[in-house]
Amino acid sequence: MKKHSISALLVFGLLLCLNSFTARAQTDVLKKLQEVAIIEQKQMVSMRDGVRLATDVYRPKTDKRVPILFSRTPYNFNSWGDGEQRPNTYQAALDAVSRGYAYVVQNERGKFFSEGDWDILGLPVTDGNDAFSWMAKQPWSNGKIGLYGCSSTAEWQMAVASQGHPALAAMVPMGFGAGVGRVGPFMEQGNWYRGGAQQMLFTSWLYGTQVDAMARPNFPKTATAEDLTRVSRFYDLAPEMPKVDWAQGLTHLPVKDIIKNANGQKGIYDKMILRQPNDPDWYKGGLYHDNMPFNVPSYWFASWYDVSTGPNLALFNHMRKNATDPKVRDSQYLVIAPTLHCAYKRATENTIVGERSVGDARLDYDAMIYGWFDHWLKGDPLATIPRVKYYTMGANKWQTSETWPPANATMNTYYLTSGGRANSLYGDGKLSTTAPGKTDKSDAFSYDPAYPVPSYGGNVCCTGNAVQGGSFDQHQMETRQDILIYTTDAFADGVELSGSIETTLYVASDAKDTDFTVKLLDVYPEGKAYNLDETILRARYRDGFDKTVWMEKEKVYKLTLSPMATSNYFAPGHRIRIEVSSSNFPRFDRNMNTGGDNISETKGVIARNQVFHSAQYPSQIRLPLVK
Repeated sequence: MKKHSISALLVFGLLLCLNSFTARAQTDVLKKLQEVAIIEQKQMVSMRDGVRLATDVYRPKTDKRVPILFSRTPYNFNSWGDGEQRPNTYQAALDAVSRGYAYVVQNERGKFFSEGDWDILGLPVTDGNDAFSWMAKQPWSNGKIGLYGCSSTAEWQMAVASQGHPALAAMVPMGFGAGVGRVGPFMEQGNWYRGGAQQMLFTSWLYGTQVDAMARPNFPKTATAEDLTRVSRFYDLAPEMPKVDWAQGLTHLPVKDIIKNANGQKGIYDKMILRQPNDPDWYKGGLYHDNMPFNVPSYWFASWYDVSTGPNLALFNHMRKNATDPKVRDSQYLVIAPTLHCAYKRATENTIVGERSVGDARLDYDAMIYGWFDHWLKGDPLATIPRVKYYTMGANKWQTSETWPPANATMNTYYLTSGGRANSLYGDGKLSTTAPGKTDKSDAFSYDPAYPVPSYGGNVCCTGNAVQGGSFDQHQMETRQDILIYTTDAFADGVELSGSIETTLYVASDAKDTDFTVKLLDVYPEGKAYNLDETILRARYRDGFDKTVWMEKEKVYKLTLSPMATSNYFAPGHRIRIEVSSSNFPRFDRNMNTGGDNISETKGVIARNQVFHSAQYPSQIRLPLVK
């Protein structure tokens, strides 16, 4: 027998063993759950328009009324799963029931056994209130509901909370940025955009999530919960989409046909890709905007390498200042972990994010979260917890603060400067606290949309194999001539940077429209350069996202980019660096430089772009340094 055949058999055998082990472990969880819980699956809960949503209930075996932890999801909870966005429902139910809670999980309309048509965030928003009313009136309910979840199980919570249902007592949203429409300086419309450029995560995510309702069987209204539960044991309505190499798939032009080119189904992507950042439809859906009321005590969880760290932190500050009730304003708390999207509990004694070690980033999340719910849903005393608990990378430690950013963080301006040759790692670009003089030369580079700067690591989510999130050494990337590099001198003493990073660039282009990108990095003494955060601005939106204003050839424009955010300690010998370019693909879609819509175009033009840094045009970055 050939060696590769033996290897294949060994791998196959190992997979069988692992699957068998997993199945036994899952069966053990179910047995434990059956011992302590009353299980009622496929309860078809009617919404106000008659559409019924499939709901599973797990509640303690007690005659006492109990509080409820509620999770609503577009994902499949009808079969076992241990993926990032499909947690093991039985284990979550066992954890809750063992602590005296009922655990209720519901599919959004149009997903799996729920009736109706699906849309992002489980529209309409009223479905949330209708579910709350149904749960609150159950004879086993004490009338108090807490919301708990990460990513798609968190993102719908803010808009629903704005409706003020009396049963909603507390929330724990984790990795919730795709539910934030507009807040402070961010108008990302649920992470669809950053700086007016499309974040391509939704292309790959919707490929596997949007489902043509024609593909789902319709069960008769007379089908009982027992009937549907039996069906779900062998048919979970979760057809597998073909695997796609998104590293290649996202390069397809035109952008609007990427899912079609991958043989994906038609769905809401086809209409959402046509929207502009200020399209009225963004304000009709399930996004939370900062002009909406909010009055729910919330324990917010964000992470440094998530796709939406900046908007998440801005929303926390917004709630601290603007919640309807002053007591609720004082009942907002925040945790910021040094992890990827929804990877909080994957932190280890030596947490590796991408390829950078950030130390022991573990926390007892279950104790923290259930302590929160015990207070708001059961009336137990609330343990003393810090207003903000954040992890400082580099120093590799948890810190606390009463505010975000920390009160002792002060903004320090660093100016971009060079002799006109800041291109690549081998250029002469610097960051200096000294303002530039009148004769400081500008830097120039050519941006070709056919040869964009590839995304390497970063603050990303859900792009399949196209981008691996986290912190990676950018050293090899920085040899490109279309990346301008500006670096401080090495620090003699260590310095902590914690807060929002603000960037202003003075630019020009020979194109009608183009993008400008910025990346923040920690440069180690040996030369490794680890990315911390990144941002972008499509120049046509420099005067606001409600209008498009084209560039005139060679005219200088002031650009204010969306803030970045991090907490990082630059040890002695380390340096702060920013990279400036015009692409970060496929994290963000490519600007074709024509002034067209970018989504229906198949050909772009090369843009000759300039960055100025003089007394007249002081391009700069403002850094929150802790003293």
